Amino acid sequence: MIEFHSETDFELTDEKLVTDWILRVAHKHGKSISEISYVFCTDEYLLDMNQRFLNHDTLTDIITFDYTVGNEIGGDVFISTERVAENAVDFGVEFIEELRRVIIHGVLHLCGFKDKTEEDEAQMRALEDEALKMFHVEH
Repeated sequence: MIEFHSETDFELTDEKLVTDWILRVAHKHGKSISEISYVFCTDEYLLDMNQRFLNHDTLTDIITFDYTVGNEIGGDVFISTERVAENAVDFGVEFIEELRRVIIHGVLHLCGFKDKTEEDEAQMRALEDEALKMFHVEH
């Protein structure tokens, strides 16, 4: 089950399409989904979580809490829509495109992919790009 919640007035308009896409990406990596809960929030909300739970005092676009067991992925994914909007401007892409990248970034973490080293980061970016193409091919 995949659920979307918001701590702001943001609403994901294409939940069904995004849900189907997430399921296909997980399946491509040999995973099924037990439960993923997305929470869209503000920078302030996510900064507070980053400080309280991860001891990081920085703004971020996403925090993923991983509850995966074996090949059944699950977790809570918190996304700052303010940070996504700012990053979209910085990267010269549409907000929805950057949001999809961040949404799938969380799924890829749940699938076991990391982004701590330059090599891992490059692989993560390639996997994000591949997943974004899957969204566009199907829709």
